[in-house]
Amino acid sequence: MNSKVITIGGNGVNYVEVGKNKPLIFIGGPCAIESEVHTLHMAEEISKICRDIGIQWIFKSCYDKDCRSSKDSFHGVGISEGLKILSKVRDKFKVPVVSDFSDASWAAHTAEVCDLLQIPAYLCRQTSILRSAALTKKPIHLKKGQFMSPWNMKNSVRKLESFGCESVILTDRGTFFGYNQLVNDMTSLPIMRKIGYPVCFDATHSIQLPTSMGNISGGQREFIPYLVRAACACGVNAIFMEVHDNPSKALSDANTVLDLKYLKTILSEAVEMHNLRIKLTTKNGEFNVHAD
Repeated sequence: MNSKVITIGGNGVNYVEVGKNKPLIFIGGPCAIESEVHTLHMAEEISKICRDIGIQWIFKSCYDKDCRSSKDSFHGVGISEGLKILSKVRDKFKVPVVSDFSDASWAAHTAEVCDLLQIPAYLCRQTSILRSAALTKKPIHLKKGQFMSPWNMKNSVRKLESFGCESVILTDRGTFFGYNQLVNDMTSLPIMRKIGYPVCFDATHSIQLPTSMGNISGGQREFIPYLVRAACACGVNAIFMEVHDNPSKALSDANTVLDLKYLKTILSEAVEMHNLRIKLTTKNGEFNVHAD
């Protein structure tokens, strides 16, 4: 299982390898690009933490939050300004960058800057989006829709493959459990790994309470450390977390973004758990337990 190793970066930034028995990768940053000053500040702070821990990472922040429940919510700085800011992060910190896109016509322009293209969970089946992403020839970060079973993600992957893309990271971000509630099913991670690509766990969206506060989402941040440890024990190749230095003032996902002050401890535990799992599977092998 999970034989592919995906390489992200190059062209002036550090290479990051994601896949079986590779070091754990962190993907993170503010949910939305709020300003150039704030984005560069966050990239600098996260870079210091990742350097101290010794974990490779990819900076994530979005230029257009097209999925907001309210038209009055912050939707982002726009593609032109956002990509200029991401380019500055890339150049200054030599780190790969990723943003999602929600319009097929944005894919090519996004790929001019981003080393990894993210497809939002709610668009994971959208053929036009998948096609436009694949045609850029960039690696794809494909999030599992909250409405999707993990085994059906192979259908979206097969679409990407048919359009020429064979560099994919599959990410779980929780599954709808009634109204305004997500549940985290850790079996989704080994199930998606069987599709043949690296898997990632999105710890901050997984604790979301979708639109539970009228026109914005609530969240249960206190469960982030537990879920990160569990996901790493299950064998993920990457951890995704949105991070902010002042969550209550965040312009997007204020109730779910992780406070920057907790990032070092959580990532340190994640790396330790990841390395322990590799040690155990090297010793005991990866095996399936089933009824005789």
